[in-house]
Amino acid sequence: MISAIVFDFDGVLADSEVLHLRAYQQTLAPLGIELSRADYFARYLGFDDEGVFVTIGADRNAPFERGQIDALIAGKGRIFKALEASADILFPGAEACVRRLAEVFPLGIASGALRHEIESVLDRNGLRELFQFVVASGDTPSSKPAPDPYLRAAALHGRTPAACLAIEDSRWGIQSAQRAGLTCIGITQTYPRAELSDADGIIDSLDELTPAMIGALRPS
Repeated sequence: MISAIVFDFDGVLADSEVLHLRAYQQTLAPLGIELSRADYFARYLGFDDEGVFVTIGADRNAPFERGQIDALIAGKGRIFKALEASADILFPGAEACVRRLAEVFPLGIASGALRHEIESVLDRNGLRELFQFVVASGDTPSSKPAPDPYLRAAALHGRTPAACLAIEDSRWGIQSAQRAGLTCIGITQTYPRAELSDADGIIDSLDELTPAMIGALRPS
């Protein structure tokens, strides 16, 4: 039986992907690099900040050096913080979903976002205390789609991966969760159902995610 929940963050609880895109675009523009919305959602969304800049450099046959990557991550973080500060970015139903599930299950987060970005949103909405842990960018040797973030999340929950349920919005996240041995529900807030077909189940809204629905699941 499923006995613990692990949420992805961007695209699942927080409607922040467009803000991340704008921050990447503003960071890369001085370097003469254009990043279109289509390219971001098709190619880069599933990576953490380091993965995005490493992959963009590789895709353009001009890899960034370590110092450049660190500077780009820091610059992008400053831009994102300014954009996010004036935005209410929780998805409709996200707060109610978290509070509903926290009454029954221990909750955690496994995300490629930076820890301070995640915790800032949770703090502003009074949700931080409802999560037992946050696995953020840099907390594991490899990021999604590698299984590391979800293996770490299961360990922090003190459960086997098979006893944990992941909630994801992208194929990269689904791959990460399933490679770690978690059952995974995909939510169509970022990509259509066809893009999430490998998930063990698909929902269209966080309103559908209830203790009864989760209780009826069997580990994959």
